[in-house]
Amino acid sequence: MKIKDILSKKRVVFLLIFLVLVFVGKRINFSSVVGMDNQFFTLFQFFGPIAGSFLGTVFGLSVVLGSQILDILINGNHFTLITILRLTPMLFAVYYFSTKNKSTFIVPLLAMFLFIAHPIGKTVWFYTLYWLIPIIVKLLPKKYSNMLFLKSLGSTFTAHSIGSVIWIWTIPMTAEQWILLIPVVAIERFLFSIGISGSYITFNTVLDWLISKFRLKTSFGVINIDKRYIITNMIKRSE
Repeated sequence: MKIKDILSKKRVVFLLIFLVLVFVGKRINFSSVVGMDNQFFTLFQFFGPIAGSFLGTVFGLSVVLGSQILDILINGNHFTLITILRLTPMLFAVYYFSTKNKSTFIVPLLAMFLFIAHPIGKTVWFYTLYWLIPIIVKLLPKKYSNMLFLKSLGSTFTAHSIGSVIWIWTIPMTAEQWILLIPVVAIERFLFSIGISGSYITFNTVLDWLISKFRLKTSFGVINIDKRYIITNMIKRSE
């Protein structure tokens, strides 16, 4: 397979847009990460999971991983264990969002067991009930599991499940701190879900316009655009 087939014009367009957004989004803080100083959730959480839907799961995962590593290098940060582990929640979110494979419900299910296996996690087991959301969404009939908001909700809570397991095993936190996080998580993940849904609609609309405007045609490496979520089509359906 030739490099020009993998990096088609359409994929290059998406890649450039995505890398710019990652660079900007990573520098706009949304909320602080409890338990560690100067660590934040950023705007990256609002659009990171959608990459696999446009590029295909494997290529999307590669782009998200590569963009996160590039951002670390640009910032001059060191690759510590916690830094490397923090790359993984978004990768699982990408995989959940981009694939129709129902077996992805195993990821949050496994996270529940790993969280409760921790001495502190065992005392706040009810915190893991959030992760029933991505499990339920994936097991719903296709017409519901493929709904944009539900898919976004499942994706962000899958990332949350992985991130929480990493956190409880690497960062000292009390049971009280985890309990205090419960209402914060509800608001935070709801907003992330809205952001992911909005980003998906925006990317579909912009990419469709760019491809039509500049006639980006290729026989391989096509960007997957969901016509249902182009803004003009959504307006027509609502009329």
